[in-house]
Amino acid sequence: MLIKLSEHAQDRMLIRGISLKEIEQAIKQGSKELQKPDKILSYYRHFCVVYRKRKAMYYIITVKPR
Repeated sequence: MLIKLSEHAQDRMLIRGISLKEIEQAIKQGSKELQKPDKILSYYRHFCVVYRKRKAMYYIITVKPR
C-alpha cells in the first residue's frame, strides 16, 4: 500500500499520537463515507482519516478525532 501524507496530515498525526500503521488499518478496516467530489472518510477507533485514492496511491489529507 503506497501512502503519501500531506504536511497537514503529518502534523495532525503527531499531535494526536496516530501512527502510519494505524492509518493503514483505518484505510483497510474503517467504515467508509464518501465526501464530494472525490474524498473518502474512513472512521476507525477514535479517529477519522480523510484521503483521496489515485490508482494504487492513497493521499492522506488530514486525520481528525471522531
